Amino acid sequence: MNYRHDFHAGNFADVIKHIVLARILTYLHQKAAAFRVIDTHAGAGLYDLTGDAAQRGGEWRLGIARLMQARLSSETAALVAPYLDIVRAFNPQRDLVAYPGSPLIARALLRPQDRLTACELEPGARKRLIGALRRDEQGRVVDIDGWTALTAYVPPKERRGLVLIDPPFEDRDEYARLADLFAAAYAKWPNGTYMLWYPVKARRSSEQLVEQVAARVAAREDCLRVEFSVAPQSADGPLMSAGLLIVNPPWTLAAELRTILPELEKPLGQGGAGRFKVDTPKP
Repeated sequence: MNYRHDFHAGNFADVIKHIVLARILTYLHQKAAAFRVIDTHAGAGLYDLTGDAAQRGGEWRLGIARLMQARLSSETAALVAPYLDIVRAFNPQRDLVAYPGSPLIARALLRPQDRLTACELEPGARKRLIGALRRDEQGRVVDIDGWTALTAYVPPKERRGLVLIDPPFEDRDEYARLADLFAAAYAKWPNGTYMLWYPVKARRSSEQLVEQVAARVAAREDCLRVEFSVAPQSADGPLMSAGLLIVNPPWTLAAELRTILPELEKPLGQGGAGRFKVDTPKP
């Protein structure tokens, strides 16, 4: 799977991932103690939706653009407001021209005491990310391989926080690599919250990942699986289904997602309503 994110920024998978990211960080605000966000595969930070790649891919039109136009209940609107307010801040003229990636969404939800470590190895993306963060003192961009960073930066000195692991899945072994390196990081920092993104194209590979991660956590309730599909997935077709594994999720998260996701099935579905899954997987 070759995943250059300029083509896919703002698609359905980004929408789901970033809603969950915003809910987790909003929950962390409930305590005054500082937290850290570690983004292992941070990307370029900000994506131009008027550029050639985004225009050719056009996936944002079926993702964030549809969500911005959707009619939501008051409860769901309040839950997704932290995420959508950030997107709107990057589009002050109302037209969608830019989409913030996970490091910029995380940065927008940091309080003065909180910090972000954004890891990006690819030179072009790293340069763009540095420019997007404008050398922010709370947001540090690190020239390091994300897989190395996963174990090198945990536990953080703040002792609270989130590790976002969102690799490009360009190599066939990345499901197994993700499971193994998550296990190594979890052994060093079992109290941290981890958010693992994965594509659901090969069901066997994704199920093995879920089982391996669930087997590592201390208790079943410490792992939450979220999957969202916009259409049936074909082996050679574009990505239609993606998932998240959240280890040590906020206790409120599952109920929040069961409120939010049913209202996204229709606006994000392609050729019919989408479908979602929120459950506690078995190892």
